[in-house]
Amino acid sequence: MPNSKEKSLILVLVMITSFITPFIGTSVNLALPIISNLYHMNAVTMSWVTMSVLLSSAVFLVPIGKLADIIGRKRVFIWGNIVLSVSSIFCAISPSGTFLIVFRVIQGIGSAMMYATGIALITSVFPPNERGKAIGLNVTAVYIGLSAAPVIGGFMISGMGWRSLFYVPAALGFPSAITLWLTVKTEWAEAKNEKFDVWGSVIFVIAMSAFMYGLSKLPDKYAILLTVFGLFGLILFVWIENRKKYPVLDVSLFKQNKLFAFSNAAALINYATTFAITFVLSLYLQYIKGMTPREAGMLLVIQPILMAIVASWSGKLSDTKDPRVLASLGMAVIAIGLALLIPIGSKTSTTYLGIVLALLGLGFGLFSSPNTNAIMGSVEKKYLGLASGTVATMRLTGQVISMAIATLVVHVYLGNQSINPTNFRAFINGSATIFAIFMVLSIGGIWISLARGSKINQGNL
Repeated sequence: MPNSKEKSLILVLVMITSFITPFIGTSVNLALPIISNLYHMNAVTMSWVTMSVLLSSAVFLVPIGKLADIIGRKRVFIWGNIVLSVSSIFCAISPSGTFLIVFRVIQGIGSAMMYATGIALITSVFPPNERGKAIGLNVTAVYIGLSAAPVIGGFMISGMGWRSLFYVPAALGFPSAITLWLTVKTEWAEAKNEKFDVWGSVIFVIAMSAFMYGLSKLPDKYAILLTVFGLFGLILFVWIENRKKYPVLDVSLFKQNKLFAFSNAAALINYATTFAITFVLSLYLQYIKGMTPREAGMLLVIQPILMAIVASWSGKLSDTKDPRVLASLGMAVIAIGLALLIPIGSKTSTTYLGIVLALLGLGFGLFSSPNTNAIMGSVEKKYLGLASGTVATMRLTGQVISMAIATLVVHVYLGNQSINPTNFRAFINGSATIFAIFMVLSIGGIWISLARGSKINQGNL
């Protein structure tokens, strides 16, 4: 077990990388109009500047998590920082939109290498009675990245240009990798005697790519076909993995470990019901309430600020209290917040919206850290990388599902029209439908969260 100095150092380095990804993701979204004009991108191509990172991260998380358990989590984490840093530099100097998207895909792979090992490293070095606090601090770093992006990212774009955003990962990633390599000599690879399932990984990546991309493009006909193809591919993947000695994803974890299975399901539902809230409210605030992007961003930042404040506290609390209860309470608060969003209209006050956003931030902060603590504490040490990759996959898949639901509902209400004064009422009705669907899903998520059972295997024996 590392000493207290090494534990603190690992936590700080993981927190730095946890800050980078959401900060860059949100900041780049602010720069999309500028990037689009520079590279003459249409709307579809422009969306890939954002979607490419999300998809590449999601499809590689599980294989990379298992690989980290075999060859070493520290090693994969260090290389993840390097891959993200180098690809970010190439993003900054990209001569065209195509090159930018290609290097954004590589950025996503680097992010997956850190997603799959960051929480696993924290779980490896912190004992059960300190783990929740450490995970809570790491989740707080994520939300600080989200909160800082609209302000710091906006100033960077205005003062130094959009390319400056991509130097942030390099400025933070390279020193983090070097520091960890030089100062921490311990490696964590409890599954080092196992063989890596190459073919299972290939099937998973192909099936997950089709499924995620199909979801992101609904309701187009080809998107429906891709989603179905991907779903059948994932079913085939599970059937094959059930028969392998060293599977890339041990399906028995879901069948035999109720806490692991239900906690992951709760994470999937939670992200599916919360991620698109900011997307819908951003459009609502700018079109219906007439706010500028900056004004809308300053109001929406209330939610991640509350998340950051609460996540650290709830993570520490989950070391002594049942994470199931805390996470379920958080999801219940989210359901209430979603119910309060259903009736919003053109005359809804910003004070009301601010209170609801604070409530949603409180709920998500209560849910995230305890739920992650429950997942990481439910598996043996040799599965920590896989568990870390799985929970990150649930998060990214949930985010895509959330956007798919929102996009599909908006399409039903508005068709292919752009939002304009003639269809403001239809957009408001569509928004109400989206929030109602999310509320119903959250209520179902509360039941799943409560049904998971109490803590088990907290020592990761």
